[in-house]
Amino acid sequence: MPGADPDSSQSKLLIRVDGAGASHGLLQHLEVLNTTRRTVRYTVGWKITQEDEAAIAQLPASAWETSLTQQGELQGGYQVAELTGLNARGGWPEGMRLIVRRVRPSRRHLKKLTDFEKKTGWRYSITATNIRHMWGIAGSHQIQFLDALHRDHAEVEDRIRTGKAMGLRNLPSHSWQINTGWMLAANLAVDLDAWLRLLTLHDDEDLAHAEPDTMRFRLYHLPARLARHARRRFLRIERTWPWASAFTTSWKRLTQLPAVT
Repeated sequence: MPGADPDSSQSKLLIRVDGAGASHGLLQHLEVLNTTRRTVRYTVGWKITQEDEAAIAQLPASAWETSLTQQGELQGGYQVAELTGLNARGGWPEGMRLIVRRVRPSRRHLKKLTDFEKKTGWRYSITATNIRHMWGIAGSHQIQFLDALHRDHAEVEDRIRTGKAMGLRNLPSHSWQINTGWMLAANLAVDLDAWLRLLTLHDDEDLAHAEPDTMRFRLYHLPARLARHARRRFLRIERTWPWASAFTTSWKRLTQLPAVT
């Protein structure tokens, strides 16, 4: 959700929600914000109805385009198209776009297919958005871009999993106040872990996207000891530790960061 100051009329908000966001109340509220701020954009999951399937059936073969990965490369086997104009329904925000995505179903999805999907041989999903274009971003109006933008929301699930691994799944007490403090400490740990990798390990293929258990084993639980000499303290790192250089590089980069003013 980019934006420097949520209270500023110049800030820009991007809100991405899964299928729970496809409600009249939420989308209408976002449209009201967008009217007053003119900077609120959203992408939300959409529950497919029979009306949607009827609209999909009207799409010509030429309407489907190959989707893109997060790196902007073609994603074979996945296709996207736009339903806007084919599926106009009252009660939803004016100008809302519907982007449909299809893929050949895997074996585990066969039991969940609708009759329409069984007939066509495709599994469908739809995203609703109010994005027409994003200033300064070439191609942001295209359906492939919008589809990839919404799917990047899956990274939220990764952050939730990381948070649980950093202590959120183990609340220590029956006391609400103690658990509140535990939640705050665990979230601080998640933030520190993320910023450490972003600022100091971004060019390390093994650690840039490492899981918490990996970071604990390689860096946080470091075989080292504090020593004193000439009124100075030194951290003596075990020379045979495979990730000693990664630790020292990370430490140097942290100490070289400019002080907050």
